[in-house]
Amino acid sequence: MKILNVNLSFWLLIFLCSTSCNTSSEDSIEVAIETFRKGYAPDKRVALWDIQWDGKTLRGETNLDHALTPFLAHIDSLGVQYENQIKLLPEADLEGKEYAVVTISVANIRSDAKHSAELATQATLGTPLKVLKKQSSWYLVQTPDGYISWVDAAGIQLMSEQEINDWHKSEKVVFIELFGHVFSTENESETVSDLVAGNILVVAKEGENHLEVVLPDGRSGFVKKNHLMSFDKWIGSRNTSEENLIQTAKSMMGVPYLWGGTSIKGVDCSGFTKTIYFLNGEIIPRDASQQVHEGEEVDSDKKWENLKVGDLLFFGEKESEGKKERIVHVGMWIGNNSFIHSRGRVRIGSFDPSSPDYDEYELNRYLRTKRVVGKESKNIKNVEDLFESIPKNS
Repeated sequence: MKILNVNLSFWLLIFLCSTSCNTSSEDSIEVAIETFRKGYAPDKRVALWDIQWDGKTLRGETNLDHALTPFLAHIDSLGVQYENQIKLLPEADLEGKEYAVVTISVANIRSDAKHSAELATQATLGTPLKVLKKQSSWYLVQTPDGYISWVDAAGIQLMSEQEINDWHKSEKVVFIELFGHVFSTENESETVSDLVAGNILVVAKEGENHLEVVLPDGRSGFVKKNHLMSFDKWIGSRNTSEENLIQTAKSMMGVPYLWGGTSIKGVDCSGFTKTIYFLNGEIIPRDASQQVHEGEEVDSDKKWENLKVGDLLFFGEKESEGKKERIVHVGMWIGNNSFIHSRGRVRIGSFDPSSPDYDEYELNRYLRTKRVVGKESKNIKNVEDLFESIPKNS
């Protein structure tokens, strides 16, 4: 993910040249590593800049080719002899299979290449991924919202650039019910896969009451027509109107809290707000601490009259002496002094003391509200954009 503009390299070099006046050339390499990290990859969740210097060799890896080139140019300017063993991802061992599409209803994407690792996020069937490297039966991937984490090979179909572009161009449908199945036959006798809202499938053939569909890994089966909507129609019907946002949010009432969850099967607080927006056509950043930087601030003084349906409310710990503000929770405003959020389960909270949903706990840790509806941001994407021809990893 490109964090800064095209003039970044110039200003970084100015800064590095000024700091190197008071340090040795070898010390300046450490300064350069950290400066480029802060400039291009301040959030390690969405950009990889893992580079080390041992006095002789530069080691590590990055997926930021637009940062690595000026970085090495600066190192060369220092006049230090070094061996370059930095790997630029995606790694060559992928043999051109630098993309993937999720093949199961919900793929768990973890912080490390093992099933016991923390669940970082999820991706639903039909989600395109960028593939960075392989470790055993796991792949380091980058999701459409930029998240970099590990997914088990059993949940994805690797593709070349041509293959994924061909898949993008195919006729697709979206599953619109909360839960369902792909069946092996039209009489629904056996199950091929389960489905959740937002899953994307390729159309093979139309029947009387069912569509024959194809999953990204080539499996096929049948889904009831009235449980599907053509992708184009689905995209055309998506909008972040107050009615749509409330309807989507309330349809998930009672869904259990799941750390790292971003699907109907389970959601954490930011996974819930992300899912609401995804099912209405927009992709917002993954975590509450990322979402808080989007949109326009509309309140920090508990003036609820300033809020509109769809606004995101952020909760946590206020800044104090020697301690930065800490965002730990997010919910969505639904009007009438109420918000909906995932804490234990998806539920409604209220700031009205007379309401049975009164939530004094969240009221006491409320920080601010941001409006993302109708606000342009480079970090908020339209779902439609994910299913066009895609560029190389960068």
